[in-house]
Amino acid sequence: MHPNTTPESIPEPPHSYARMSDDEANAEARRIIADAYRPVAQVPTYYRDTAPVPAYGTTPPVHQDDQRIVPAWAAGTAVAGIGTGAAFVGIGCGIWLACKGFAAVTLTSVLFVTLPIAAVAAVTAAIGSALRSLNATHTETHHHYSGPVRQETNTITAPAYGLIARNRNELRP
Repeated sequence: MHPNTTPESIPEPPHSYARMSDDEANAEARRIIADAYRPVAQVPTYYRDTAPVPAYGTTPPVHQDDQRIVPAWAAGTAVAGIGTGAAFVGIGCGIWLACKGFAAVTLTSVLFVTLPIAAVAAVTAAIGSALRSLNATHTETHHHYSGPVRQETNTITAPAYGLIARNRNELRP
């Protein structure tokens, strides 16, 4: 409020809504309540087609080879890791329960006792995974071509020197 303006001189803002009488307000309230409790029309959310599926042609089904995205060695490593982890959680809990009766033994000391065992298991799983991946890297690829074959080997040199380099690609056969 401006310091020179008195509260009596400020006009009230005009109301943008019309006032209802009590009868109109009661009728509007009854209408809103009736709309809220009106049952909703039931619309089906699914449809099951019970017609039999037609058979097309006499061709027997074709065998489709199993093509997995994850290599077998990776899946084996994951399973071994999960199994090792579950085993050592069980062993750790067993040791903790066995040592619970001793007053000087705490959960931290039990964890430090089982830590070397878990480390040996992790190293063993890592070595096994590395050996399996080394065995999987030896693959032979045979290319069979029919018709005339032209083989080209091109060397592209792209010298770029200095802080602001200009790229000059040169194709040399």
